[in-house]
Amino acid sequence: MFKGSIVAIVTPFSTVGGSASGGKKLVIDEKKFKELIEFHIKSGTSGIVPCGTTGESATLSFAEHERVIEITIKQVNKRVPVIAGTGSNSTEEAIMLTKQAASAGADASLQVSPYYNRPTQRGLYEHFKAVADAVDIPIILYNIASRTGVNIEPETIAKLAHDCKNIVAVKEASGNLEQMSRIKQLCPKKFILISGDDGLTLPVLGIGGTGIISVVANIVPKDVANLVHEFEKGNIKKAQEIHFKLLPLVKAMFIETNPIPVKTAMGILGMCEPDLRLPMCAMAPENLEKLKKALKEYGLL
Repeated sequence: MFKGSIVAIVTPFSTVGGSASGGKKLVIDEKKFKELIEFHIKSGTSGIVPCGTTGESATLSFAEHERVIEITIKQVNKRVPVIAGTGSNSTEEAIMLTKQAASAGADASLQVSPYYNRPTQRGLYEHFKAVADAVDIPIILYNIASRTGVNIEPETIAKLAHDCKNIVAVKEASGNLEQMSRIKQLCPKKFILISGDDGLTLPVLGIGGTGIISVVANIVPKDVANLVHEFEKGNIKKAQEIHFKLLPLVKAMFIETNPIPVKTAMGILGMCEPDLRLPMCAMAPENLEKLKKALKEYGLL
């Protein structure tokens, strides 16, 4: 179920009226969101992750979070898996959000490690086990220490994989291939390794990964899907060609904090409005020029 190019989809906003402080108010653009989901399914995307980091989950209200997941499930209509981002730095909140997603019909949950708290490895184990015990749907762990402040060690992932039947995969965004190799060694054979870094999709496939939860797929879904497909078919040279073609564009997606560049790029390409909720803000002019240059060189402009 969890393989190929899985998009960490953006949450498009539209502007309405003004806020109490006099500024513009951003609301979810449901029509555009549904259009983006259709675009991905037609482009060969293998799964949709709503309410991830790229979807600005940190600035969605609980009601908005629930609504985005609900829209995704209804629009996808079982055509590809929906992996709902329902993690939190509060175990109670993570359980609440995951139960809601499961009730709405999500195929799985993506659980980021608790951020800011910086729990111990035992705390991480107890947190994820509590979430897994509360629901029946598959759980994908999300390891991204650069944003959360704590790394889920391979031994902790392996213990969770052995002890919790519905913890089935990890999205690994540590950037550490040695760590990912250890996860493959320590975990059950059927445990799934998914890349969390667009620039490492091909290397992760090479050590037994099944695909990517991708940021850049928001704008070039066919190319990301093709990279995985070519690798799966044994066309390594073709997969390498796609990998090296993507690299400059991937680099441009992270010249500022995700999802600022990808959403800005989508605005430039007319895919959705580029609006971001504070504390995310517009790109610095010099970085905007670098982004436009990357889009042009890739052939998107």
